[in-house]
Amino acid sequence: MKKHLGLAAVTATAALVLTACGGSSPASTDSSESMDPAANADKSITLWLAGGDTPDELRTYLQDTFTEKTGATLKIEEQGWGDLVTKMTTALPDENNTPDVVEMGNTQSPTFTNIGAFSDISDMYEELGGSKLIPSFVEAGAVDGANFTLPYYAGSRYMFQRTDVWEEAGVETPTTLEEFNDAVKTITSENPRDINNFSGFFLGGQDWRNGISWIFANGGDLAKKEGDTWVSTLSDPNTVKGLEQLQDLYQNASKAPSDAKDATPWLYINDTDQILDEEGNATGDTSLAAATIMAPGWAHWSIGDLVEQDGESVREWNDEKFSAFVLPGTDGDPAPVLAGGSNIGISAASQNQELSRELLRIIFSEEYQTMLGENGLGPANSDYNDSLGDDQFAQAAVASASNSKLTPAAPGWAAVESSMILEEFFGKIRDADDLTALAEEYDAKIDPMLNID
Repeated sequence: MKKHLGLAAVTATAALVLTACGGSSPASTDSSESMDPAANADKSITLWLAGGDTPDELRTYLQDTFTEKTGATLKIEEQGWGDLVTKMTTALPDENNTPDVVEMGNTQSPTFTNIGAFSDISDMYEELGGSKLIPSFVEAGAVDGANFTLPYYAGSRYMFQRTDVWEEAGVETPTTLEEFNDAVKTITSENPRDINNFSGFFLGGQDWRNGISWIFANGGDLAKKEGDTWVSTLSDPNTVKGLEQLQDLYQNASKAPSDAKDATPWLYINDTDQILDEEGNATGDTSLAAATIMAPGWAHWSIGDLVEQDGESVREWNDEKFSAFVLPGTDGDPAPVLAGGSNIGISAASQNQELSRELLRIIFSEEYQTMLGENGLGPANSDYNDSLGDDQFAQAAVASASNSKLTPAAPGWAAVESSMILEEFFGKIRDADDLTALAEEYDAKIDPMLNID
């Protein structure tokens, strides 16, 4: 059972963290050149990685390189995205149990930077990449001009289509958002493979992370700052216009369940004749299939024909059946989509500040940034974007990122996400009789959560 963090818990954390760290002034910047590896042989630091996005190869590189440079040991612990906020709230203030370096979602960073959970690393900003680092991610980790967390990687969202099914339905790849909406509704009604509950576009009822692209594209947003106070803007006319388009898609293009989130949509695009589980085994369920999905770029590794490789069943991309394209905006330029990815920072309560800084130097090095790109994760430093390659996935990732947005940088945004209130709201869009009234209802619920006093 997943636990969710409320505003009261976040507020309580502020006092604990500030007491534990005794302020957040920059630490010294001794480099590994002055470190004696032999003197660090009995020392270790802990890195928390969120989810499984960082491949094993990269984890091993970090551990080996860290020991080589410092003599100390790097322990890596993977934390699930679902309860990351709760674990950070509990562990970060505790100097005896805090992780030293933490990866967190870029949308979670504002809350924890605003309550003093991370060390000030402003004096490392230029050394670690400076203006070449993803600006919106840097902003999410800054408070009053000081840097507390920096980008770890970015993951652009774009569209994956069954090209063969689109062709069978007689529709072409769209150049505007209106054309996309019309195309996926046409594919749904045509249902060229005659499959039960077939979606021209599979969009989970609670999948707000992809759904907000329609809000952004119409000039709306989830929240904005008025003076010194953040307010929810779900009932803003521009936001409602995006919600109306989403409702149309939910009713006429997507047969996804109303409680479906953004997990594993590729299961429904891989094979329009049978549904396969995560291991690639047929489930016997033919009640869900899709011609189009929206997912982070790394999802292409899970899309394709099922083939045998070294005794295992794996997915192999097939250009004759699948393709990728950027969701177009209202003007034909890439639509603003949520910029996925993570930030990384040093716990203010860590007793290993210098060793933690050495780990950041490794993470932001050319070698590691290049490895991120080669594994389909957008490098934090734009100098290494070429490492993503030049195939259709790299082109879509770069184009999608060019107009991407983050969630509001409100101090209480982590509380909003962990409360699952956006999932609840989006899950009601399909059947709402009055979208404006529904939005006003949830504005009133979200407003108190956005600000930490």
